[in-house]
Amino acid sequence: MGAVWAGRHQKVAGGVSARWVFFLCVSCFSLGVLVVNRVWSVPDLVKASEKADRYQRGNSEVHINCEKKKASFQNDDILDQVSQTHDVIMSLDRTISNLEMQLAAARASQATKQYKSPMPTKTGGDMSNERPKVFFVMGIITAFSSRKRRDSIRETWMPRGEKLRKLEEDKGIVMRFVIGHSATAGGVLDRAIDAEEEQHQDFLRLDHVEGYHELSSKTQIYFSTAVANWDAEFYVKVDDDVHVNLGTIGSILSRYRSKPRVYIGCMKSGPVLSKQGVKYHEPEYWKFGEEGNKYFRHATGQLYAISKDLATFISVNRHILHKFANEDVSLGSWFIGLDVEHIDERSLCCGTPPDCEWKAQAGNPCAASFDWSCSGICKSVERMEEVHQRCGEGDGAVWHSSF
Repeated sequence: MGAVWAGRHQKVAGGVSARWVFFLCVSCFSLGVLVVNRVWSVPDLVKASEKADRYQRGNSEVHINCEKKKASFQNDDILDQVSQTHDVIMSLDRTISNLEMQLAAARASQATKQYKSPMPTKTGGDMSNERPKVFFVMGIITAFSSRKRRDSIRETWMPRGEKLRKLEEDKGIVMRFVIGHSATAGGVLDRAIDAEEEQHQDFLRLDHVEGYHELSSKTQIYFSTAVANWDAEFYVKVDDDVHVNLGTIGSILSRYRSKPRVYIGCMKSGPVLSKQGVKYHEPEYWKFGEEGNKYFRHATGQLYAISKDLATFISVNRHILHKFANEDVSLGSWFIGLDVEHIDERSLCCGTPPDCEWKAQAGNPCAASFDWSCSGICKSVERMEEVHQRCGEGDGAVWHSSF
């Protein structure tokens, strides 16, 4: 009886234990499913992933923004450094330019000491070792045979004697007839110029043998000699058969004072003449390409002006600058490849009356007048006075002008 009870009790206890084990297993499984469904459901996993992506993108954007700002700061630093470097280069350029001008002046002064201007401008103190500072130098290119042309200019648009000196002192305008010497230095032609110089004191004598086919060389030596004698802002070349209004010339040049390298004149581009025997024949025509080609743009030779830096460039490099047959072409060729501003100023090439007269009556006097057909004023000795009366700006214009 006791044994039976003990067996039943063991069976019941075994059954209870099995049922409890089964119940616990089912409960744990259900709890696990519940936890998975509640906590790690698929939508929640997606959301968590999106949050992680957003966080990562946010960090990336912050990093990119930081990199952009860093790059921006670096670019600003680079621009500042470039600007500072540019300023340094410009300063060095000005220093080198000034040194070149001083060197050119010293060289030209040594080479032309015996031809120094007889009437230099003095602004005070001993100027024996210092070039006078002036506004512009005007060289009137002339020849031994042109005495009457020179007189026609002296009697019209060029001041004489004390007025010429006063023009230099008050306005900084230097004017000289430019001439070299004969092949036989000290001959009758040179003595005639000596006598004329003693009378008028308005020549600039060059160390140059005169000759029509040497005009390119004469122009080059003129600029070198002028640079050696005067520290001018501009250097002007004009032929002795052209009418000039000095006040108007001064007003034109004053507009370009702030520009370092200017080349001012009536710009043209004429044909390259290859046929021998014609006027203005170009022996080196083949250098300009095919037959019938035109020259590069350059100022017509009757009158043009160049700034100090360009005159100095000519003086420094005069021994290696190539000279073509025509002096205006030569001058233009010397500036090719340089950083030069070409100014096409049409008032420097007006016609003679009635052209210049109409313009003067309209309140726009011409700076220079001549006849294209003659490359100067036709019969200038006889007509210079007429042109001056009809096209001149008035004798007091230059004195009342402020440059």
